[in-house]
Amino acid sequence: MNILIQLFLSFIKVGLFSVGGGYAAIPLIQNQIVDVHKLMTISEFTDLITIAEMTPGPISINSATFVGTRLSGIGGAILCTLGCIIPSFIICLTLAHFYYKYRNFTGVQTVLSALRPAVVALIGSAGLSILLLGLFGSETAISLSGIRPIETVLFLGCLYLLRKYKLSAIKIIFGSGVIGTIAYFTMNLLIV
Repeated sequence: MNILIQLFLSFIKVGLFSVGGGYAAIPLIQNQIVDVHKLMTISEFTDLITIAEMTPGPISINSATFVGTRLSGIGGAILCTLGCIIPSFIICLTLAHFYYKYRNFTGVQTVLSALRPAVVALIGSAGLSILLLGLFGSETAISLSGIRPIETVLFLGCLYLLRKYKLSAIKIIFGSGVIGTIAYFTMNLLIV
């Protein structure tokens, strides 16, 4: 029961402080689940984020559901998801009321403009952590000897296709999954 309360309170914090949407919640979830409570390794967390990214719906709610399921089954999934949703729901209702009442004041626009750089920093931090883990196998130790060749080639190829040909993210995700599976399968056959 203790882990359920811990998960619920952790996702209440995530729901309260994830200003800027789902991607801004990723470093907060990582902090609570991996760093503070040590309920998962960074590698397990990255796998869950990858799954949450590929499934339909908001990434923060998908992440909460997957983390809860992984750690405590259906009860954990429900509590984590509710913990993530409840603060946002209450805050959105309150802000919507005040925004419609005071939207023409310049102070409101100033506050919203001031929050944008913090949101960009949170999203950049989460992206950098996942990029480093994907390319080097660690989010802290970066060395050329630790570079992962298959992941690096997939990353560079996907980045090129996204920028040059503007392919949809769905095609990129599906294609990289197929190519990565074939590459790892082939590599495992050659090693054995």
